[in-house]
Amino acid sequence: MRSPLPSGPRPRRFRWLPYALGAALIVVVGFGLRPKPALVETARAAFGPLRATVSEEGKTRIKQRYVVSAPVSGELRRIPYKPGAEIVANETLVAVIDPMPASPLDARNRALATARKNSATTLLEKTRTSHELAKSELRRIEQMFASRTVSPQDLESAQMRETAAAREVAAAEGTLRQAEAELAESPATAGTAAPAPVEVRSAVSGRVLHVFQESVRVVTQGTPLVELGDPADLEVVVEMLSRDGAAIAPGARVELEQWGGPLALAGRVRLVEPAAFTKISALGVEEQRVNVVVDITTPLAQRQSLGDNFRVEARVVLWENPRVLKVPSAGLFRRGTAWAAYVIRSGRARLVPVQAGRTSGTETQVEAGLQEGDEVILYPGDRVHDGQRVAPIEV
Repeated sequence: MRSPLPSGPRPRRFRWLPYALGAALIVVVGFGLRPKPALVETARAAFGPLRATVSEEGKTRIKQRYVVSAPVSGELRRIPYKPGAEIVANETLVAVIDPMPASPLDARNRALATARKNSATTLLEKTRTSHELAKSELRRIEQMFASRTVSPQDLESAQMRETAAAREVAAAEGTLRQAEAELAESPATAGTAAPAPVEVRSAVSGRVLHVFQESVRVVTQGTPLVELGDPADLEVVVEMLSRDGAAIAPGARVELEQWGGPLALAGRVRLVEPAAFTKISALGVEEQRVNVVVDITTPLAQRQSLGDNFRVEARVVLWENPRVLKVPSAGLFRRGTAWAAYVIRSGRARLVPVQAGRTSGTETQVEAGLQEGDEVILYPGDRVHDGQRVAPIEV
């Protein structure tokens, strides 16, 4: 037979185990429900070079351009030069003009000219006679006025008649001279020798930029023939916004990019024109722009393919420093009237006021508020707030 089990209280060695398991479960659930850190992009504040620039499209132009015009009226011979042809000052014959001989009068026009001359002669004799009468009358009135037998008004009237008659004589003499000049050309001059051709030589050395009149044709005095210049003597004109032009000082360093060569060209600002102008942008917005003139300092051997009216991208350096504390501009934002940034400290985002300085667009100088090595949150937006747990991700 089995002996009966002993009666009495159970042992208490494992009575705490359920409580421990419950506490562990609560801790696990608590950690599971705990919010995860927000993933953020970061960058560290570091010392390095920084420069503030302004960029705009520009175009090249020759500094000194010369337009050769026809010195006389006549028939222009064909100009043999094409754009790019080399010319030498006082040696290269740019153009030759054959002066047009004066057209002789035919029988009908000569008869008309003779009639106009005779009429002018008759008119002159008539006006001279009237003038003599007016002078005689004026002398008689002056004598009577001296004896106080006529009034001052009568004297003034006589003086006016004599002056008017003198002016009529002068006009008649001019008409006669014009008629005589028209009649001076006679048919006999048609057989005389033609005037000698006029040779037009270049006054400067360089190249032909443009030929205005290439073929044979009759030109008048002052007609543009060719345009000359030196393609090696180039400058760049950049149309800057007036607010950017006001910040540019003469002598500022310029980098000329996207001109067609492998390396950027160097330049210096020579002039910011004092007057701006209105220009309509591609979006239809009125803009005030000003011309900034840049001298190219790169040697000619490194830019021989660059010519007149070529497009370039000009980057003007407004300010530069070889060593400043800087952060990406995406890490700074406006908070009221000041700048601020979020910095990661002990795994949490901390709001820090920042004093920002110059900017290059992508990077900004930090004058106060951050130290070298501080990890700054980029693009914080509204999803990051002070004290929030964050975790950086690689960018």
